Amino acid sequence: MYVCICKGITDNQIKDAVCGGATTLRKVRTQLGAMSQCGKCAVLTKEIVEDTLAQQDYNDAESVFYAVN
Repeated sequence: MYVCICKGITDNQIKDAVCGGATTLRKVRTQLGAMSQCGKCAVLTKEIVEDTLAQQDYNDAESVFYAVN
């Protein structure tokens, strides 16, 4: 789905950027150009970044285990 119409940026591009290290809105804007024109995509971009980071944290926590002796 297109999130930023001005720059033609999709939700998948934002998720990929976050997974690649763009963990803040500033980094997403620098890397993709989102939120740099009219700004109407800022709220949705923020939600996608937060959701992607939360999902990464969940996946990381899920893979951690401890040996019990």
